[in-house]
Amino acid sequence: MKTISEEYLNQQKELHKNPNYGVASLSFAPLVAKIMRDNKLNSISDYGAGKKRLLEGLKKAGPLEFKYLPYDPVFPEYGLAKEAELVCCIDVLEHIEPKFVENVISDLANLTKQLGFFSIHTGAAVKVLPDGRNAHLIQEPTSWWLPKICGFFDVLHLQTHNLHGPGFWLIVTRKK
Repeated sequence: MKTISEEYLNQQKELHKNPNYGVASLSFAPLVAKIMRDNKLNSISDYGAGKKRLLEGLKKAGPLEFKYLPYDPVFPEYGLAKEAELVCCIDVLEHIEPKFVENVISDLANLTKQLGFFSIHTGAAVKVLPDGRNAHLIQEPTSWWLPKICGFFDVLHLQTHNLHGPGFWLIVTRKK
């Protein structure tokens, strides 16, 4: 199941050279650590891990024992996406090519053993791709995203935020 085109992967490789690209995970790490503690989860799949900033933030969030499984097509050395008790996809979905959104959400569902934590930015990004497009290929409201997510998941919690601009985060379980 295809989740990214070769052309767009090359655009993302260029964008990832920016040291300030992909910092949102740091803001969400304390919440992710709380979810892991509260639910006694021992493994985390970081889907769209980028420079592994979530791992950096989790280490700062205090003592926590877990298996960290990063995945990002820009970093093939991480290997393929792996299933985990908690699957995080933090500020990634808005960057997906629209024609692959359903494939990516399906992939997330297949990897989720217990819970998913997803954050989605709903407005424009500050950064632009090398070809001039906004880095957020999808700039749609929560109401646009929910039917797509609810096709694969049940939503346990949803909350809007304005951490890095307008957006929302949610905790989900895979539909049985």
